[in-house]
Amino acid sequence: MGAGVGASDDSQGKMNRRESRGAALHERDGHGDRAAAILPFNASAVAPRIWLVIGDKLGDNQQVELIAERLREDLGWRVDVRRLKFKEAYRLGKPPFRSDDDHVDWSASDAVGPPWPDIVLTIGRRPSMVALWIKQQSQGNTHLVIVGRPRRWLNRFSLIIAAAHHHVPSLPNVLRLGLPLIRVDERVLATARSEWAPRFADVARPLVALFVGGPTKPHVFDRAVAAELMRRAAETVANGGTLWVTTSPRTSPEIVDALAAALPANGRLFRWRPGSPDNPYSGLLAYADRFIVTGDSVSMQVEVARLGKPLAIYPLPVEYRLVERWRRAAARIAYGRDQSTWRARAIRSLQGLGLVKFPRDVEEIHALLFERGFAVRLGEPFGNPGAGVDVDLDQIVRRIEALWNPDDGAPPQVSQRR
Repeated sequence: MGAGVGASDDSQGKMNRRESRGAALHERDGHGDRAAAILPFNASAVAPRIWLVIGDKLGDNQQVELIAERLREDLGWRVDVRRLKFKEAYRLGKPPFRSDDDHVDWSASDAVGPPWPDIVLTIGRRPSMVALWIKQQSQGNTHLVIVGRPRRWLNRFSLIIAAAHHHVPSLPNVLRLGLPLIRVDERVLATARSEWAPRFADVARPLVALFVGGPTKPHVFDRAVAAELMRRAAETVANGGTLWVTTSPRTSPEIVDALAAALPANGRLFRWRPGSPDNPYSGLLAYADRFIVTGDSVSMQVEVARLGKPLAIYPLPVEYRLVERWRRAAARIAYGRDQSTWRARAIRSLQGLGLVKFPRDVEEIHALLFERGFAVRLGEPFGNPGAGVDVDLDQIVRRIEALWNPDDGAPPQVSQRR
């Protein structure tokens, strides 16, 4: 059995930071050919075998890595990482959601094979399909813990950790959070403070950072939207200061050109490039006085909010197709103020069977940030959130610990349904 490669962190739009953790451990049995690594751990007398099954979305990976680190720190549990690479057709394309591993490029992925783990911690569509497959190979004895909303088969997961933008029924195996498990690594901030201090020394204040995402359905982000965004962002420095715009991997060249065309005289623009040493994202997190983030990017919004810095959100326009309108209307009924109606219960039952699928609703995150005073709408006066809010991992660790019974050294039996 091989273990996975050490964890990596990221900020800006899930692509800008990477930190390697863990040491190489070379074993190559089972699926996958890559060398292995494990997160550091403290030996425990009785502990479960835990796999962190992750893909190539670094923002997703950061969330489960936070949980893995806390399990190691609080419980002394070892966490082996299984990093997956996907076949070309499924790197952007979505495979049909099922208990399967056919979408994985095992020649480039970490080894997966028996003995099977007691607990799998995962996130995302593609890795969770492999997690379901692992549970199937273990004859149903592996506990699955997923961050986010499973596409279906909610009963097959021992624990579902869902933030506000995921519509999930109130079930015994569901743990509801407010904000997603996203935060800025303090070590990255410390490095940024040192590296960027000379570059920001002569910048006119206030320094307003504009973090730009990109088009994701149902959001519309075209040249007209980009021009309006820049017009309204420029108003925040109309009386002095600097507007520093930084784009992300999802920002199309067309949008970047539109942003550049509308850039004010006291503005600067960074065009995102992979691995660029001039990427100011972390430096701006450390030094900017105020922030504007486009509404599509939950990760960038939450990172700023957790730092407790003034934040304005620019919600992007949306275009809903007929099916999308129906799904959102159904979600409002199922998870609205009165969830006891027969229609609400019926819709949630259909969702539990996988017959109704609800979209991720980033507006729920916006509403939560507005309600708690961590953000305002662009155009409103910036607030002063104060100390920010940390990630609450304690309740997650308690729920995962409860899946394991240390008294007899064996995990409790779980449903064999697959």
